[in-house]
Amino acid sequence: MTMANDSGYFDHNATTPMSAAALAAWNRIAGTHWHNPSGLYPAAGEARHLLEEQRETLADIFDVDEPERIVFTSGASEANNAVIRHLAAAGGVIAISGLEHPCVRVPVEAFFPEDRIRRIPVVPETGVIDLEVLGNWIAGGELAYVSVMAANNETGALQPWPEIAALCREAGTRYHADAAQWIGKGPVDGLARCDFVTASGHKFGGGKGVGFLLLPEDFEEVDFHGQIGGPQEEGRRAGTEDLPGIAAMVEALGERSDAARWESAASLGAYRDAFERRIATALGCRLLAAAGPRLWNTSLFVVPRAKNLKWLTRLGRRGFCVSTGSACSAGKGDPSSVMLAMGLEYGEMGRVIRASGGWNTTEEDWNALAEAFLEVGEELRE
Repeated sequence: MTMANDSGYFDHNATTPMSAAALAAWNRIAGTHWHNPSGLYPAAGEARHLLEEQRETLADIFDVDEPERIVFTSGASEANNAVIRHLAAAGGVIAISGLEHPCVRVPVEAFFPEDRIRRIPVVPETGVIDLEVLGNWIAGGELAYVSVMAANNETGALQPWPEIAALCREAGTRYHADAAQWIGKGPVDGLARCDFVTASGHKFGGGKGVGFLLLPEDFEEVDFHGQIGGPQEEGRRAGTEDLPGIAAMVEALGERSDAARWESAASLGAYRDAFERRIATALGCRLLAAAGPRLWNTSLFVVPRAKNLKWLTRLGRRGFCVSTGSACSAGKGDPSSVMLAMGLEYGEMGRVIRASGGWNTTEEDWNALAEAFLEVGEELRE
């Protein structure tokens, strides 16, 4: 069974449906301004002008005075790889945690030698990095770079990125914030004070295959070339820009930048909390990172008895889409680095499930998911 209105979709941290406004923007621009913005004829010039308008609109959203700080990319994975490769080539020590997405963690381990990597401890109860340890490293002059995400894709745990940005700025340490899960779910105020910020449009109602990178304030002095072989994006990212995708992404983020949305997030989080109480009480599910601040839409927990894939199969038959954690590493059988950092036992790792709602997920939707979990729990008990 499938649910035509997507009321059973609880995997928004993996990807979101395009918003109606974003889809309309994509269709409009794809039909009228499909030309290459790098061309020299008038129609291409119009496309180039529209591309720069999108950059300026995005800069306004982030309260950035220089739109040139924004580089359009294919998404956060490309941007994160480019940033990490750039930092590694410049020399110096980087600090990361086990919470980082594979598109940050794997490039760090590939481009940095092991003696130039410091791994930040994580507090298991909250899923948050140990800021005191990181702060001591920064103050002691041990680090050239810090890469800590703004919000975790699996647990939803909010990382102290404003505090990290302040510490790094004071010490002259470069800070890279992977904000793919934060942008579109929380206010972007202050993010521009991080040196490098990365995001993906499909995480907040835009299309897949498009994202952006925010460069440091001294961008003119930063010799950044994320992808070479063409003059696009001022030489910082070669390749023809996806203008319809960029327009759709900017439209989607503009929708989610309304301050009223952050006020409604509290009530949406209450629906998630009620869901968690039901499954914890009735099924004995163990909630993860629940002792600290989390994204209002995310719930990660350990189910009893059966492997998580048995739960997912039965929930899927009822029209519900949930996941075992990060979609980028699902199905490989390897333990998530996040689960390792959280201190889970090996037997628990195969029983972890993530439910992540969206802005249109209602109280009734969360209640229906809880009922489905209770039904599946009874089936598996029998």
